[in-house]
Amino acid sequence: MNALLTTCAAVIATLAIAAPRTARAEEAIIKRAGDHPRYTFEAEPHGLVGFGGPFEHKNGHLGVGFRGTFVIVQNGFVKTINNSVGITFGADMFIDEQTLFLPVAMQWNFWLSTHWSVFGEPGIGFAINKKDVLHPVLMAGGRYNFSDKVALTMRVGYPAISVGVSFFF
Repeated sequence: MNALLTTCAAVIATLAIAAPRTARAEEAIIKRAGDHPRYTFEAEPHGLVGFGGPFEHKNGHLGVGFRGTFVIVQNGFVKTINNSVGITFGADMFIDEQTLFLPVAMQWNFWLSTHWSVFGEPGIGFAINKKDVLHPVLMAGGRYNFSDKVALTMRVGYPAISVGVSFFF
């Protein structure tokens, strides 16, 4: 009797595990202009590694920082796709170098799907406590949007790499 119960339980467990499930595809929204979360300000605390510009004398400098982005155009430069444009500014503190880096850039967002967006950021940065004060900023990044209000954000480019959490207000 125990063998029969064990066999039945094993068969039921196998069927439950192997049962087909409905696949949920990510919905593409890039061609639906303006179909992205509406927000006016994005706050993004992050950790980062500086490797270029004022930080190129070593193999990388660890730091912490903050980016704030004001959306200035909800439906960006290309009216037929889902994009927005903002002005981003920040403060990145590199403790081992006692350097404060202040980037200011244009952020052009492309909303690819319900959870993924990418962006580019050309701009300029000011390094405090360095002899070379002005540095170009050229970043590309992506976000995984957990919801309309919170996203995991990664930025790669010159002069640093950052990973943080974005909060949309």
